[in-house]
Formats: sequence, structure tokens, C-alpha cells
Amino acid sequence: MTAAQLSVAFFLQMFVILAVSRVVGLGARRIGQPQVVGEMIAGVLLGPSLFGLLFPEQQAHLFPKESLKTLYVGAQLGVGLYMFLVGVEFKTDLFRSRVRSAAAVSVSGMLVPFALGAGLAVWFVRLPGLFSEKATTFEAILFLGAAMAITAFPMLARIIYERGLTGTSLGTLALAAGAIDDAAAWCILAIVLASFGGGAPVAIKAIAGGIGYGVVVLTVGRILLKRLGAAADRAGKLTPTLLAVVLMLFMLAAWTTDAIGIHAVFGGFLLGVAMPRGLLTRELQRQLEPFTVVFLLPMFFTFSGLNTRLDMVNNPQMFLVALLVLIAACLGKGVACWAAARLNGEENRTALAVGTLMNARGLMELIILNIGLQKGVIETGLFSVMVLMAIVTTLMASPVFEWVYGRHARATGELGRAPANE
Repeated sequence: MTAAQLSVAFFLQMFVILAVSRVVGLGARRIGQPQVVGEMIAGVLLGPSLFGLLFPEQQAHLFPKESLKTLYVGAQLGVGLYMFLVGVEFKTDLFRSRVRSAAAVSVSGMLVPFALGAGLAVWFVRLPGLFSEKATTFEAILFLGAAMAITAFPMLARIIYERGLTGTSLGTLALAAGAIDDAAAWCILAIVLASFGGGAPVAIKAIAGGIGYGVVVLTVGRILLKRLGAAADRAGKLTPTLLAVVLMLFMLAAWTTDAIGIHAVFGGFLLGVAMPRGLLTRELQRQLEPFTVVFLLPMFFTFSGLNTRLDMVNNPQMFLVALLVLIAACLGKGVACWAAARLNGEENRTALAVGTLMNARGLMELIILNIGLQKGVIETGLFSVMVLMAIVTTLMASPVFEWVYGRHARATGELGRAPANE
């Protein structure tokens, strides 16, 4: 396709993506689900699981392979900017007050699902259509363990936002645990990718580089960024020049973590955490969030949906695989995180809420699965099963959270009002 043809295809794709995401998202909200869950489902519906199954020629015409590179770039920009905004809203003071519980919940939420995923991988690696032929048992164990241990950090953040939990003790505990959890899972993924290509130096660069980046940004970077906050305060607004500087820093941060082998989302998130609170961050949220959430994020869900083939779960063996993955996911995350929170002194209702929120996989699961598929670690069958697990665990989050925490919290005034700008 020529550049002009790619441009034409992109505009039509975005019209369809935005329309379907809004419609399905509104339907999700009517049944008590966050808008983001509807967008996630919309992405799958636009792929070969429904649209491509019913209208294969039209789907292939709307999403030609040559155009997917453009969609991929937009998707990465969207998820990176969203994570930057999550970092901007992250309350570090509350994190420090809950660090013990957050660490315990995070460790439990990693070790137990990793162990369960590792056990399943020993069996799955022998089944056709799940792992690629070049994947060893050790690599399969590491990848599936990391994929089971991941938490839907951006998804969790948005559920917390939509439920009015931003800045609360519960919301901060869940976000802190999710952040620690996902950072560790990415380090494990780096080891898997190293074994598939660059060797040990790739893993060392990813882990050491990620730690180094985090230390620099949260110490020296935080001090330097205060100048931007002071400049915004003097001007009384976020000027176009200041916005351009922040976006340049975001691009550099995303490039840095992507280049060292972690992922662009962590560069954006840590930069957001380091941003000085005040007028600058309030204006960044006001100006960037609507475009990021409404326009860019649906591109990521659609790109993932185009790689999902739910029709492959069509025989007893694949149904059994999907069922075991779902059971292991819920036991490993939900139950383990609840138990860890209880052992660290959290009341039962709060512990249940934390386990429920940590059990959602969503966005980060899709990221790690896309990487595994593109790098040739897994095949379409396992990719589709894991996407199905991600959708189900994320769908469970809102109704189960409402049951164990939401109703009582609203009745007692503990739960803040959810934003009404969707």
C-alpha cells in the first residue's frame, strides 16, 4: 500500500474503532461494567473472532496487514500516555503509608500465580497449537508464569478512577501492589525474550536499566521537574511551550524504557509519578486525558483483538485448557492477594476488594501476550485462551468488587463519587 492508501485506510479504521468502542462501552456501562471493559470486548469483536468470522472479506479490506503497523504505533502511544496520566495521579504519600501491605500483596500475587502457571506450562508445552516448537520447557514456564502473574495495572487504575477510589487508601494499596507486581513480571519476560534472541545481556540490560531509570527519574529527575511546576505556577496555566516540553520528556522516557527492554508504559508511568503536583499536573490531566482515553486507547484494544481467535477454543482439549487457565488465574491472584492482605492486618472487606481488583488482567495481559506472539514464544491458540482469561477476569472485577465492597462503602460514605464525564 502507498502512503496515501495507508492514510485513507487509517481514517476509516478509526471511524469504525471509535464507533464500535463507544457503542459497546456504553452497553457495558449499562450493566455496571467500566467503559474500558466494553472497549476491550469491542477490540475482540472487530477481529477474526466475530467480524472476521462473519464478514471475512470486509474485515480484511478494513484492516489490511500493511496498515497494522500504523495502528500498532498509535496503540503504543495511547497506552504509554495513559500510564503517564496514571503516574501523575499516583499518591506517593499514601503509597509510603501502605508499603508493607502493598509489598506482601504484590509478592503473593506474583509467586502463587507464577507457580500455577509454571505447572500448567509443563503440560501445555507438549500440546500442539499453544507454544511454538522452538520454545523449551523452561521458556514456556517463565512466559506462562509471568503472564499469569501480571495484573491489569492500567485497567486497575481506570476501574479505581471510575469507582471514585482515586487517592483513597484502598485505591493506593491496589495500585502500589499492581505496580510492583507488573514490574517484576516484565523482568521475567525480559529473561524469556533474552533466551529467544539476544542472550543474557538482554535480560541484564532490561533489569539493571529499569532499576537505574527508576532511581534517576524518582531522585534527580523529580528535583529537575520541579522547575516545570514552578513555571506553570508563574504563568498561571499550562502554556503550549510547557506542554511541548512535558510531551518531549514523555517521548524520551518511553523510548528509554523501550530501548532497554522493559516497555514504554513504565517509562511514562514513572515520569508521571515524578511530576510535581499542583497546577501543572491538574492541567496535564485536563488537557491530555480525554484524547488519550477516547481516541488512542481503543486503538490498542483493536490491535490486540485482531490477533485473537476465540474460534480456536472449539474442542474438548482447548476448553479444558481455557478452564484450567481461568481457575489458576483466579486462585493465584484473587485468593492469594486476599490472604496476603488479611495477614498484614487489612480488614476482610478491604482484603476482598484488593484481591478482586488484582485479579483483573486486561490491558497488561494483552501487552505481554502480544509481545509473546510477535516474538514467536506462543501460538495463536494459547494467545486466544489467555485473551479470553483476561476478558473474563476483568469482567468479574466490577460486579465482585461491588458485592464485597462497593455497596457497603457507599452506604457508609467511604466510597467517593465516580467521575461523570464518560
